[in-house]
Parts: sequence; structure tokens; C-alpha cells
Amino acid sequence: MQKIFNITQMTQKFPSVLLENAVNEFSKLPGIGRKTALRLVLHLLKKTSAEVETFGSAIINLRNNVRFCSVCHNICDGDVCSICANPGRDSSLVCVVENIKEVMAIENTGQFSGLYHVLGGIISPMDGIGPGDLQIGSLVERVKNEEVKEVILALSTTMEGDTTNFYIYRKLSGTDVKISVIARGISVGDEIEYADEITLGRSIINRTIFSDSFKT
Repeated sequence: MQKIFNITQMTQKFPSVLLENAVNEFSKLPGIGRKTALRLVLHLLKKTSAEVETFGSAIINLRNNVRFCSVCHNICDGDVCSICANPGRDSSLVCVVENIKEVMAIENTGQFSGLYHVLGGIISPMDGIGPGDLQIGSLVERVKNEEVKEVILALSTTMEGDTTNFYIYRKLSGTDVKISVIARGISVGDEIEYADEITLGRSIINRTIFSDSFKT
């Protein structure tokens, strides 16, 4: 049988090794295929040397100098992020999220005035991620040592998110803190970062007690 080759599967020829190397690096980014990578590289070639150097310096400075908040593990420029350092925030209310993208999404709703705790992921045995790989221990210590009255579990409504919710609930069950979960205005299986701001804001406001979420 004669083989039919897709033209996109053919090895792309580059007129320059430098161009090919740049395309290879860009294509390593999530969601960036080789065609998009080539388009980005060619775009940079149209820019001035100063503009490209500014672009490159921003990436290098980000990687070398970015820090993580010593309180909530959010990205920041100093030891403590601007949210944790803000005296106007309600420090008795802590919203637990998977990563920094969720912090940005919830902040954009303008409906939450408390603090955050960034786990750095969710429990996923298939991906080799266990509780010890996340910032769950520091959350437990934070609840025990600070005047936290309520912990809001704002993780994605996936199996992994629910597993992480339940694990945190068990770890905090010996404390007096109130544990709530965002309302299911976020559809089951949805990622928090992709929810629209109105739905996400309402889910924060209409949160429910976590223990009630799995009662039959």
C-alpha cells in the first residue's frame, strides 16, 4: 500500500541554523507549535536589536529575580507579596488556589478581600504529584499559627481538584477553622482560570461549607 505523507509531517528546512535553533526553543513553550514558533521568531527579526534585547532581558530577569511570597507563595518582587502586605485585606479569610493564574482570575472579579494560599498544583498520582509536592504543610501551619477563621477551597472542579480538597479538609479537621468550597456555579470539570469573572465572583460569594458538599 502506498504511504500518504502529510505535508506538515515533513521535516522543515531552515535557511539558517540560528533560525532553526530559535524556532526549536520557542516550540518548547506550552501551546506553541513549530509554525507558530516560526512566526514569532520572524516577528522578532523585524524588531530592532534594542527591542529584542529588552524582550530577552525581561525573560532572563524574570527567571533569575522573581521571588515567591513567604506567606502565600504567590509570585512577587520582594519577600511578601502586595496582597499579603495590604493591611486592608481580611487576614482571617484564606482562599486556597492551585496556582498563580487563579489568584489573578479571582482578583479580577473584585469580589474577594481576603488573602490567598497558592498550593503550586493539585494532587495527581497519574502525574506523580503527591501531597508532599504541594504547599499543604505550610497551609496547615498557617492556619494553626495565624488568626485564620475560614479557609475557602477554590480548586478546579475536577477529580484531582476534589481529591485535593478532601485531603486538605482532613488535614484541617482538627482545627476550629471554617472550611468552605466555592459554589458549583463553576461547572464540574471546569478549570478555574477559564471561568468568566461574573461566574467566578458569584461562586466565591455563594461558597458553601465543604463538609456539606459531599453529603448525600
